[in-house]
Amino acid sequence: MIILAIETAGADCAACLFDSNGERLLAAVSETIGKGHAERLMTMIDEVVQASGLPLSAVNRIAVNIGPGSFTGIRVGVATARALALALDVECVGVTTLDVFARQSHSQTAGRNVLITMDAKRGEAYCALYDGKGHLRLAPAAYAYDALAGLAGEHDAVIAGSGGIAAGLDHIVPLAGVRVETIAALAAEMAAGNAVSPLYLRAPDAKPQGGFKVARA
Repeated sequence: MIILAIETAGADCAACLFDSNGERLLAAVSETIGKGHAERLMTMIDEVVQASGLPLSAVNRIAVNIGPGSFTGIRVGVATARALALALDVECVGVTTLDVFARQSHSQTAGRNVLITMDAKRGEAYCALYDGKGHLRLAPAAYAYDALAGLAGEHDAVIAGSGGIAAGLDHIVPLAGVRVETIAALAAEMAAGNAVSPLYLRAPDAKPQGGFKVARA
């Protein structure tokens, strides 16, 4: 199965083509851009397709990081993935950032329960709990910094990621950034069928001001 994977949930904008037969990365492009994912993503997908030597029509599945992460970036990635899947008449699956981090941390935490954490600012962290085999045991949610140590202790889990660091906890397993090929590898193992939707976990930080009306022309 040929998978086109997309990452726009963080500062990086990335895409790759991945062959699940033999788990081969065919081509990948990644840039740390911060903002402007909408302007860069389609060009990046074109670059990946060209580099792979395959036509876009060879893609069997679209995979996208559904969050948590940047609200704008997540929307860009999900909308692009849905549109491409519709145009190509192929499956579309969503992978969470927390699932990606759990897979990427496995070499450091193998055999242990792990609480994956992402700093969400405002005194909170996005978290999910995984067992020693990488299976999800506690669904993604936002927790206060001061709840992390107790949550990990309750499940005899090590803590990994930026949320634990922001909370000032000790012995945190550091995590590198999301690798788009990990999104593809996880997507290869998933069953399709569910609609792909953003995973925000809380309302956006920026909200419209109340008490004002826009004058109509």
